[in-house]
Amino acid sequence: MDPDRLKTCLMAIRSGELSVADGLDRLTTLPFEDVGDALVDHHRGLRQGAPEVVFGEGKTSDQILRIAEGLLNAGSNMLATRLDADKASALMKVFPDAEYDPLGRTLTIVRHPPQSTGLGTVLVVCAGTSDLPVAREAATTARMFGNAVEELVDVGVAGLHRLLAHLDRLRSASVIIAVAGMEGALPSVIGGLVAAPVIAVPTSVGYGAALGGVAALLGMLNSCAGGITVVNIDNGYGAACAANRINRRPQP
Repeated sequence: MDPDRLKTCLMAIRSGELSVADGLDRLTTLPFEDVGDALVDHHRGLRQGAPEVVFGEGKTSDQILRIAEGLLNAGSNMLATRLDADKASALMKVFPDAEYDPLGRTLTIVRHPPQSTGLGTVLVVCAGTSDLPVAREAATTARMFGNAVEELVDVGVAGLHRLLAHLDRLRSASVIIAVAGMEGALPSVIGGLVAAPVIAVPTSVGYGAALGGVAALLGMLNSCAGGITVVNIDNGYGAACAANRINRRPQP
C-alpha cells in the first residue's frame, strides 16, 4: 500500500463512505502477510517510498507466484528481477497482463499506473551494449517506482565523442545511473561533466583482468570525480533504489 491509497482509505472512513469494518478489512495485511515460506511486506511502500520487489533467483515459480498474488491482492503492482525465461513463462500463464523483458530479466504486472514521484528525470547511461542487461534492470525498476526515465546506450569512453554528443541530456537529468564494465571509467567522466548525483554500477563485463567486475568496482570506488555513489557489481536494481530516494518529491 502506498501513502495515497492509505490516505484515501482513511478519508473514506472519516467521511462515512467506508465503514470501519470494511476499512479494517483493507488494512488487515499491514504490515506484512504470511504466504507460506515468505512474509510479504505490504508496509514497505509506506515506510520506504517504494513497494517490495521480488528477487527471482533462488526462488521457485510457485514461491514467486504466491508472493505475487499477495502483492497484487493488496493493491500493489509487482516487479520481479533476475527472472529466467522458464519462471517468467509460468507466471505469465497465471497473469496474462504480465510483461517480461528477457534482456533485463524483469517481469512487471501493472494494475494501476505508478504514481509520479520524481522531481526530474533519471537518466540511465550504459557504456556498451554488453552492459544493457544491468542498465535495463535499473531503468525498469526506476520506472516502476514512479520516476521518469530516459536511457542512453553505448556511449563508453572508447569513443568519448558519443557521450559528449549528449551533453545537454546529461546536464538536464536529475540523477544519472552510469553502468559500465571493463575498467569502469564512464562514471568518472560523467561525474566530471555534471552537477547531478551520479550512481555508478560496475558490471561483470570484461576480459580476464576485469575479474568479473571487480576491476570496474575498484575503479569506480577510486574515482577522482568527487561525490560518485557506487553500488555492487551488476546491481541495477540497487542503483534504481538509490536514484528513487534521491529523486523523490517530499510527501505532504
